[in-house]
Amino acid sequence: MLSKETHLRGMPIFTGIICTLFIIGSNFAQASPLANKLEFALIGDMPYDGKQETEFGNLIKSINSADMAFVIHDGDFWWDGLGWKEETTGLPPCGDETFQNRFKFAQKFRHPLIFTPGDNDWTDCYRAKPLAYDPLERLSKLRQMFFQGNQSLGQPGLPLNRQSEDIRYAKFRENVRWTSGNVLFLTIHMVGSNNNLGRTPEMDTEFAERNRANLAWMRESFELAARNKNIAIMIIAQANPRFENSWSSTLQKRYMLDGLGITPPKEKRTTGFDDFLADLEEETVSFGKPVVFVHGDTHTFRIDKPLVDSINQRKIENFTRVETFGYPDTHWIRVTIDPGDPNVFRFRQEIVKENIVNH
Repeated sequence: MLSKETHLRGMPIFTGIICTLFIIGSNFAQASPLANKLEFALIGDMPYDGKQETEFGNLIKSINSADMAFVIHDGDFWWDGLGWKEETTGLPPCGDETFQNRFKFAQKFRHPLIFTPGDNDWTDCYRAKPLAYDPLERLSKLRQMFFQGNQSLGQPGLPLNRQSEDIRYAKFRENVRWTSGNVLFLTIHMVGSNNNLGRTPEMDTEFAERNRANLAWMRESFELAARNKNIAIMIIAQANPRFENSWSSTLQKRYMLDGLGITPPKEKRTTGFDDFLADLEEETVSFGKPVVFVHGDTHTFRIDKPLVDSINQRKIENFTRVETFGYPDTHWIRVTIDPGDPNVFRFRQEIVKENIVNH
């Protein structure tokens, strides 16, 4: 069921929050109808405060009761530095005790858990309360604690390929890759807060090195997927890369700003995600099979198609974005890969009944 490297495929028809969401594929490849289905879970941006720490235990029980191949957490394992207040009774962000607590949470999953860091996990620790931390020191601790060995977190561990196996990128243990259901999965360490760009010269240096590693890892993964004839690719990162920044002013007005009295910016804004979006567009078009990008960061459950061709501003049909639930909503997404189905992917929101809010 779990091999070493792979791809994916499919396109979604979706708007709104519904119980079952389908990614509708084109005629990419017909798999054997006898092939086994595979399911896995997507979560992220949790747990934050004390209330959600309790809810997260309910979520773990919900996922553990299902037959999942693995679980993916797309970053932000605790609250950001600005939002935490002592009266929430949650563990303070970025502290050693919180690191230990979240590691224990990870090991409570009876499935392999793959985790990629978010900005709350290290970038924003300079503003944490009641105690601020050096982000680079926290990043070092994060790598040491959560990304040791060649297996995932959770029980049992899933064998992973790490970018650090290449001596040129020895520090980037958090960038991993694996294959399952003939889909190539990879994580990219790309975080919110503008990907750590623009705060201090020291942080800009960190961004530049990590950005080069991320782009190399992604390009290599697309090459591998093409060579192995994988049917699709799933990329997981924490940051919402603000696809809208690559849209024309006409497209921004149509989808975002029309009727709100907001004028789109006249000039394109430079961000810490520009290189990623440019390479993602090129690689996705060249690959020609479904590419799914999973992220958290903005805590808005959605499935859509925000990547557009930079020349004609038309949607790139073989690309789909999935954003996971996040604080304050403690639920998860079930993903089904069915090689016997030409559509390949189905997404279903799993609402944890114990965590439903009484409105």
